[in-house]
Amino acid sequence: MKFTKQVKMQHYKIYVGGDFVETQNILNVVDPFTQQIIATTYLGGSEELELAIKKAESIKEEFKNLSSYKRYDILMQIAFEIKKDRDRLATILCNESAKPMRYALGEIDRAVQTFIVAAEESKRLPKEYISLDWTAAGEGKEGIVKYFPVGLIAGIAPFNFPMNLAVHKIAPAIAAGCPIILKPASSTPLSTLELAKIIDRTELPKGAVSIIPMNRTAGNQLVTDERFKLLSFTGSPVVGWEMKRNAGKKKVVLELGGNAAVVITPSANIEKVTVKCVAGGFAYSGQVCIHAQRFYVHESIFEKFTFQFIEATKKLKQGNPEELSTDISSMIDEENAKRVEALINEAIQQGAEILFGGKRIGTFVEPTIITKTTKAMKVCCEEVFGPVVIIEKYSNFKEAVNLVNDSDFGLQAGVFTNEISESEYAFNNIEVGGIVINDVPTFRVDHMPYGGIKDSGLGREGVKYAIMDMMEAKVLVK
Repeated sequence: MKFTKQVKMQHYKIYVGGDFVETQNILNVVDPFTQQIIATTYLGGSEELELAIKKAESIKEEFKNLSSYKRYDILMQIAFEIKKDRDRLATILCNESAKPMRYALGEIDRAVQTFIVAAEESKRLPKEYISLDWTAAGEGKEGIVKYFPVGLIAGIAPFNFPMNLAVHKIAPAIAAGCPIILKPASSTPLSTLELAKIIDRTELPKGAVSIIPMNRTAGNQLVTDERFKLLSFTGSPVVGWEMKRNAGKKKVVLELGGNAAVVITPSANIEKVTVKCVAGGFAYSGQVCIHAQRFYVHESIFEKFTFQFIEATKKLKQGNPEELSTDISSMIDEENAKRVEALINEAIQQGAEILFGGKRIGTFVEPTIITKTTKAMKVCCEEVFGPVVIIEKYSNFKEAVNLVNDSDFGLQAGVFTNEISESEYAFNNIEVGGIVINDVPTFRVDHMPYGGIKDSGLGREGVKYAIMDMMEAKVLVK
């Protein structure tokens, strides 16, 4: 799919230690839908990274001692500025990622909320009093536990939520008093560079935040350099676990995605369920870590649900992401579109049946529904990260839970049921980081704990929970 429009070329400097700078390495940013270059910026290298590290180290004490009310004011100012510029920022995000405009607007709104939550959390950083006289050795003594910033943070954000997933690292870091150097995805750096302009206008110490698209050498240094005390990475499992192996002594938080499952029981309202499931399966072309990929439907309602799911999918509007009515548009690039096409074709060759879709045109992949799959097929056992879902039937609820758990991943799962016993069984037995009852696993609000088990990651995001990883306890005994 190609589309031509008039584009006013934008130019962005990168944000290094509180200064906007240029380098010798120009980075072109391409609109995935039109295939046109829409902006230029720069790749930072080891020299720029070193400047950012030294500046962050130089203001570390000042930042640590910044009062809660000042952090609150700074975070709220950022939230206000993003909200004020909502439409323009959403358009930039839409153009760099081909995310349909209504989802782009939603992401900007979520970024605002993430900063607001961080502002609130900055006023109640954890501390506690503990009694020490539980044993004879502690008689007459008491303890005060206070949490201190862990130090410099390396953040690596993906392309699929170029603003809000970056904000989920930056906002908690500001609240915790930790300097952060963030590497956005090279395909979608514009949203965060716009954010850098907003941050630069606040009273945050210069160097507390750097936003630098990087070459491979500098990017790898984020992982290996011992001056970083925490690595927070959102991306693919293969890359994430390799980073953990190379990260040395620093803390590591990994958000790595999965192949999220949905269970649909006979007690569910099929009409309401279908609307949510189609959105969960195909929003942003399935390029979402908690994209609803595997649907397990009770055999008594399998035919009805499948028919309605196909009919609803047919109604999705495909096309220009800038149009508010568009539901599904291009993938991030043709390489990823071809990757998804190959997974679809492989499943067909192995005996799966295409119920709808399955074709690719350039960067666009049709919303695709597949059945008669087996666990060994990659469309089941791997993360497709594209507009592909599988629908299979089950006979009893425990079998459905076993099907959900029969995966190397465990991020989130959805269960549509009106039976309390099934809700409780799902919560106690499904092996994931989050269970969503009567909604798809794609559901997330920005203050809830978010993260997975197994190959889906390590640690939790969600502002308060991210802050806990960004701080370390110290006890005063007296």
